[in-house]
Amino acid sequence: MNQVGIVGRLTKDPVTRVLNEGRVHTSFIVAVSRNYKNQKGEVETDFVLCSTWGRPAHNVSKYCHKGSLVAVTGRLQSRHYDKEDGTRVYVTEVQGDQIRFLDKRKQVEETAHQQPEPQSVEDFDFQPPGTEEIRI
Repeated sequence: MNQVGIVGRLTKDPVTRVLNEGRVHTSFIVAVSRNYKNQKGEVETDFVLCSTWGRPAHNVSKYCHKGSLVAVTGRLQSRHYDKEDGTRVYVTEVQGDQIRFLDKRKQVEETAHQQPEPQSVEDFDFQPPGTEEIRI
């Protein structure tokens, strides 16, 4: 079974693009605090790359911004691509099927009008943030 659920805050505004056939894709990073403190007494945080399509993608773009508290449920997906210099880059991300907005409604409504319009696929150069290069 491949099922994931995370709760955290967006580290920056979501990036939305509209593909040529009209499909909407939104990617964003969620900061998820761990349930324990390290030896220095600090709470460690994981930064999880998330992606969603269609109606949820549109809603994330419209209602979320840097700092928004969200719950993402979906599945893990791994993929790779080759860069121009021949290095292979591996990416693991959460494909969100359901995104729940956990901020208060008033906060969401105040910031909804500030969101940028989705970009066209021609203007979008996707380089997944927070990915590590692994050379093969």
